[in-house]
Amino acid sequence: QVQLVESGGRLVQAGGSLRLSCAASGRTFSTYMMGWFRQAPGKEREFVAVISRRGTNTHYADSVKGRITISRDNAKNTLYLQLNTLSPEDTAVYYCAASAKPLLSLATTPAAYDYWGQGTQVTVAS
Repeated sequence: QVQLVESGGRLVQAGGSLRLSCAASGRTFSTYMMGWFRQAPGKEREFVAVISRRGTNTHYADSVKGRITISRDNAKNTLYLQLNTLSPEDTAVYYCAASAKPLLSLATTPAAYDYWGQGTQVTVAS
């Protein structure tokens, strides 16, 4: 089992940047596929980005591709999400998630993930 705690969310002006972090407990962080999702008010939770266990492969939602970078530091048990060129449409609660399933491909659906953080609020002002 792993516990996830996100941080780094705040109010930022349009065009600005943020780096979100997700600290994981336990010694088996490197065995989890990790993802970022977000949920805006009144909308369903949507996939943002995913990274493989060793950090060698990544995949992004089309809506954020080119503006967002997912990375991980397995030595520090930490997942990151760099957000650039933010727009008000990026306003949401951002969640990190861990998948312990023996998946061969990068997972983009919430059902593929076993553990979730509590979320961190990102608000982009126009």
